[in-house]
Amino acid sequence: MIQQIIAGLVIVFFLLKLLKQWKKKTISLNEFVFWLLFWIFALLIVIFIKQVDKIVIGLGFSSSAINLAFYIAVLFLFYLIFKMRLKIVKIEKNITDLARKISLKD
Repeated sequence: MIQQIIAGLVIVFFLLKLLKQWKKKTISLNEFVFWLLFWIFALLIVIFIKQVDKIVIGLGFSSSAINLAFYIAVLFLFYLIFKMRLKIVKIEKNITDLARKISLKD
């Protein structure tokens, strides 16, 4: 029970930070909606962990819902790292192309 309270408070903290970023206009509407849904989904999993455990067992998984959520979160993080890596490579290529164009002009 104490873990659920702590996890819930952490999620509420992230939701408040997300709202602050939205008000500052540092994130787009799409990013805001995506992360809002993500954190609300995470909060619902934390609140209804016992029911999610039953669903997970019903689906044939041998572990608890929190383990499954952890595995999904790790996979999601690896996906985000992959996407960031692709974006960094694209930015590096654009910088290289721009530097070449500038140096050829001079």
